[in-house]
Amino acid sequence: MWSDEAMNMEAHKFPSPDITPQSISILVDEFYAAVREHEQLGPIFETRLHDKWPHHLDKLKSFWRSVLLTTGEYYGRPVPAHNGIAELKEGDFALWIGLFDETIDRVFEPYPRIIIKEKARRIARSLWLARFGTPFNQPPDW
Repeated sequence: MWSDEAMNMEAHKFPSPDITPQSISILVDEFYAAVREHEQLGPIFETRLHDKWPHHLDKLKSFWRSVLLTTGEYYGRPVPAHNGIAELKEGDFALWIGLFDETIDRVFEPYPRIIIKEKARRIARSLWLARFGTPFNQPPDW
């Protein structure tokens, strides 16, 4: 039998029973399959990852487990990585969010969708601000 404290710790670790390492793996695999097929986003990723997709997908699964399950396993620097993509445009973030939302809607039930989309938007805003932000503009409202 679990104590109340153990149950609260488990509830914090898994904000929804639908957000699991397995569902995150499905989300990442399906999303990046869609990205690879996308006429604008696909080439941006493919030029960098054509022979590195398995490693990149593993890294992204680690990232999303850290974000959604607070595993603390991801060690990386997404801002410099994204800022190093010369052809990345402001509007690409909206395309990314749109594809990510579509994938979330296929993989998850309504409640966890809210959690995941909110966290994805915070991350996208941070990356957008690091790349395109100035004291005079605001990130788009995705």
